[in-house]
Amino acid sequence: MPPSEGAGREPVVLITGASSGIGRACAEHLHRRGCCVYGTSRDPASHDTPFPLIAMDVTDEAAVERGILWIAEQEGRLDVVVNNAGWGLAGAVEQTSITEAYAQMDVNFCGVLRVCRAVLPVMRAQGGGLIVNVSSMAGLVGLPFQSLYSASKFAVEGLTEALRVEVHPFGVRVVLIEPGDFRTAFQREWTDEARASDVYRERAERAIAIMESDERSGSSPGQVARLLERIIRARHPRVRYVVGDLSQRMMAALRRLLPDAVIEWAIRSYYKV
Repeated sequence: MPPSEGAGREPVVLITGASSGIGRACAEHLHRRGCCVYGTSRDPASHDTPFPLIAMDVTDEAAVERGILWIAEQEGRLDVVVNNAGWGLAGAVEQTSITEAYAQMDVNFCGVLRVCRAVLPVMRAQGGGLIVNVSSMAGLVGLPFQSLYSASKFAVEGLTEALRVEVHPFGVRVVLIEPGDFRTAFQREWTDEARASDVYRERAERAIAIMESDERSGSSPGQVARLLERIIRARHPRVRYVVGDLSQRMMAALRRLLPDAVIEWAIRSYYKV
């Protein structure tokens, strides 16, 4: 458990991207449960939250370092960091520029890296902590026409596996949450060439429409928030936690068992591409 709980105190928690969606649901739930919660947003003044929301852009290394050190100084510790900030880039690989790919990786992967680099000295000094990286089922199975989003989440998966081993001697635990489809205002942007070209348009729009429909009919993000609390309270959390409806959890399990050809056929069939 985090050091603060061992001392009879509730943990100090930082959640990036907490102004909406899964991040806000997690922050509000933990706040109600008595945790000392800080959220981040690029524009905190435009959001009304029951928990403190500080300005932080995860693509700005100096801003990340300032925010984490400020919380540590205010509270005397920082027990849990949840790397949740992210967005999705839509479009075929052929229609994704290197600049657009960099932008996607800068937030979804390098943003996680910046936060980890900034918080690890704090956690090592205090003798432990918990880092929760919010990945996605798209980090287990490559999604057609969201290839760079999937790539960013695959990268977070590999980073997390390696980081767990590196920081184990310091009492720092690192965990992945892999959400399926939830009812959130997930930010998804088409690449410039995808908007301008007809080469992949019909298939891409059909696949993305199915993804967006699944998100609209998905579960409440409160499910992720309750899972996060269980992870925080656990003495020995697992590496991965898949969260979503039954069919998505089954898909995640089967991904590790079925031949690649079967998985690829299932993806083509489901997204009608």
